[in-house]
Amino acid sequence: MQSKHVVFAAALLMQLLPHARTYATEQEIKAAYFNDQAGASIPSDLLTLNKAILLALESNPGLRSAQQSVAVTNGVREQAASFPQPEISVLKEGLQKSTSTQTIQLSQTLELGGKRQARINAAEQEHQLATNFFTISRAELRAEVVAAYLEALNASERANLVSASLELAQKASNAAAKRLLAGKISPLEQKRSDIAEANVRLEFAQANVELKQARRRLAALLGRPGDLTETLVMPEFELAEIPSLNDLKSRIDTSPQLRQARMQITREEAQLKLERSQQMPDVTLVIGNKKESETGRSQTVVGISVPLPLFHRNQGNVLSALNRVEKAKTTVEIEYLRMSQQLADAYDRTQISQQQISALRQDILPAAQAAFDAAVKGFEMGKFNFLDVLDAQRTLFQSRTQYLRAVSDRYRSIAEIQRYVSVEGTEAGENFFLNGRNKK
Repeated sequence: MQSKHVVFAAALLMQLLPHARTYATEQEIKAAYFNDQAGASIPSDLLTLNKAILLALESNPGLRSAQQSVAVTNGVREQAASFPQPEISVLKEGLQKSTSTQTIQLSQTLELGGKRQARINAAEQEHQLATNFFTISRAELRAEVVAAYLEALNASERANLVSASLELAQKASNAAAKRLLAGKISPLEQKRSDIAEANVRLEFAQANVELKQARRRLAALLGRPGDLTETLVMPEFELAEIPSLNDLKSRIDTSPQLRQARMQITREEAQLKLERSQQMPDVTLVIGNKKESETGRSQTVVGISVPLPLFHRNQGNVLSALNRVEKAKTTVEIEYLRMSQQLADAYDRTQISQQQISALRQDILPAAQAAFDAAVKGFEMGKFNFLDVLDAQRTLFQSRTQYLRAVSDRYRSIAEIQRYVSVEGTEAGENFFLNGRNKK
């Protein structure tokens, strides 16, 4: 019986050898990743987090649409500076050639009340809003890519862990069947092995579906309709210290989102000035020539026309513009409260994830590894059965998954903070919180 234990232990150790090689390969990939951060080339089949962000900024259709919106406002600005078109008219009085008269006149509208300048200012504000919205879209896309990238990494690691669990569960089930035939265990223990294998098989199918979905979501952010072909690389886990919450909140005033809300006030004020300028009637100058067919005599025609503001003075549009200004001011308050709350939530998530990372690194992972090693050793000595080894391995794998989830939560929370916090000296603070080795 002792020889059988040795055989099963050997099978278990052979099962663990591929995972040792997988970890070594991760270290090699990390070395390539850090070379990438230093400016060196990396294999084309690897997709680092920074590379994914750059690809998204280059190819994401949503960001491209936001950039095209800026180009649209360029045309609006150009048109706003245009003067009113002159008009030419031809009038003929009388149907008989001998007694008819013909008048040719040119009309030009003169805009009064600063209409043209008000129109230019309003168009300029639209351009600035579109430009700032593009900046917001870049920050939000970066946060979405970070979240999707780490989600795909987690899904990949979980699929690998569940695959290893499935192989081990199959070995345990086969070993239990052989022991049952040899009369070493009861049918109940063999049934437990079969149930454990069936549960792991369901987890394996679910993990692979989640992996495909996560990779498709990341590919969509990169502007690709299909799945990813590259291998993802886990970023460096070490992160620089995050500033205090009060420090982060003090930076909200310079955030693109709050700047967008304040620019909306300026835009509505520009629209208000434009509507008020419409209360001043425009003057149309007319000059032309009138010729009589009977005498052949020509006369110069000079005139002026002014609309009479009898029924309205654009007061309805002015009132609406005034209310839109007040609404925009209220929106700034709402946006500030929303950003403060979301920034505080993201900050809390970074803190709790850091506590989880520390606990997992210092206590849980070492304890799970020690329990697994003890189970393997006890199995070799015949003190434990194979299900005990399987349970210990599942506990270790779950702890590793929890650790990766905590790391991902921290990265995603930092990316969420960077949606709102603008850091001087970096591109929208994209790598401010990452360790120096991660900076591009």
